[in-house]
Amino acid sequence: MLRITNATVLDGTGAPAYQSDVTIDDGRIAVIGTAAPTEKTVDASGLVLSPGFIDMHAHSDLQILANPDHTAKVSQGVTLEVLGQDGLSFAPIDDPTRAAVRRQIAGWNGEPDDFDFSWDSVEGYLARLDQGIACNAAYLVPQGTLRMMVVGTENRPATTAELEEMKRLLAEGLQQGAVGMSSGLTYTPGMFATTDELVELCTVVAEYGGYYSPHQRSYGKNALDAYAEMIDVAQRSGCALHLTHATMNFEPNRGRGVDLLRIIDDGLAQGVDITTDTYPYLPGATTLAAILPSWTAEGGPDALLARLQDPQDRERITHELEQVGTDGCHGCVTDWNTIEIGGVKNPQLSGAVGNTIAEIAAGIGKPPSWVYFDLLVRDNLATTILQHVGHEENVQAIMQHPTHTGGSDAILVGGKPHPRAWGTFPRYLAHYVRELGVLELADCVHHLTGRPARRLGLTDRGLIREGYHADLVLFDPETVKDTATFANPRQQAEGIPWVFVAGEPVIANGVRTDALPGRAVRRTA
Repeated sequence: MLRITNATVLDGTGAPAYQSDVTIDDGRIAVIGTAAPTEKTVDASGLVLSPGFIDMHAHSDLQILANPDHTAKVSQGVTLEVLGQDGLSFAPIDDPTRAAVRRQIAGWNGEPDDFDFSWDSVEGYLARLDQGIACNAAYLVPQGTLRMMVVGTENRPATTAELEEMKRLLAEGLQQGAVGMSSGLTYTPGMFATTDELVELCTVVAEYGGYYSPHQRSYGKNALDAYAEMIDVAQRSGCALHLTHATMNFEPNRGRGVDLLRIIDDGLAQGVDITTDTYPYLPGATTLAAILPSWTAEGGPDALLARLQDPQDRERITHELEQVGTDGCHGCVTDWNTIEIGGVKNPQLSGAVGNTIAEIAAGIGKPPSWVYFDLLVRDNLATTILQHVGHEENVQAIMQHPTHTGGSDAILVGGKPHPRAWGTFPRYLAHYVRELGVLELADCVHHLTGRPARRLGLTDRGLIREGYHADLVLFDPETVKDTATFANPRQQAEGIPWVFVAGEPVIANGVRTDALPGRAVRRTA
């Protein structure tokens, strides 16, 4: 047993704080209030005790297993993250698809040495998580992976038989514990799905009480149309909708966050179950290959690399990137000044990290498009980028909406990853609560705990209640702060001295312990 004494409790509902002791026993909250003395105590004087933070959009699918320390996440108070995002992940999967997915999203997950891919199903992946991880993890069935397995990488509608097979695999994954389905509709091959195909798949998700989490077709020029399509899919299928990394980016969307909120409010008024998540930063992060036009990826990674080295294809791609705007770049013309290299797999390219494509091109006297193609080919498509395309007024407007939750969208690998990998949740508490007053503290904690737990359908997590799992965070509201920066992104937050997962300290007095108490969190009927 462990007793946390003298805590200022924010219970995750948005209710005002109160003073109390909290006793933990066998991984659960046993008593809130006065209790018998325990052998172990933590004095929480001056600290806020809240439920652990829930990261609704994480890309730790392999890293949480390959590097079980996982300090980036647990040190900022994350006790549960949702994996399987953006329509591309590793379950369910077969051998040919695994090889293709590993290659396509190496920039998200890295290529861990001698990694044991000993599963092919959602059940197998969740069982692997159950062997012990730093924090808990839930999983979304990735629609793009399903399509790659069943249809391939061609840009065509699925046949009736293929659609039925994808629905069967999806249902099987949901039966095995997945909490819903994700899509990556600017990534191949998920982007080749029609609206009707997505409706059919989401009907299966609705039958199992899960939710749909799409990376939609545009966050740029056609963003509002893309959001409207997702709400239409939810309405037609009866499926709950979670608009992940709900942003309005690129120059055409400056000041248009309120337009997105109007669309969401209209959907809510029509009875659609909608939630959102955001990260509290302006730049986004993805792979360098993601901004290509979709036609380049037909046939898989080898076909893509061949096109990148064909002079006629390069000329066509350059025209679409620089003059027309590609679907991969959200319909917007590419501004090479906004694309900063975040990580490379090929060590010979490490000098590119931290520089924009425009800067590299100016330094060597080559056109930006030449630099772009050279990096993609020499790094075998594994390069990651920061994309400086956000707007502060949109970020603030969206995070204040009552559907909002927190999601880091964090890529943990690369020489210079986005600082949101280490700083998302303390940044909410420091910058947007204490410094700017955009959110009240109790409300912000609700955004990061109780509200996402409700979206996930969890009835014993996300709140401080007797009998609930003891996934808890102690932070100092006066000093909590993200220290990760774009120049130095791998920096542990300040002011979060204790983090508990299943009642075990994973951060104790600000230091990562060796505990691995996290497990898979499964969808329940």
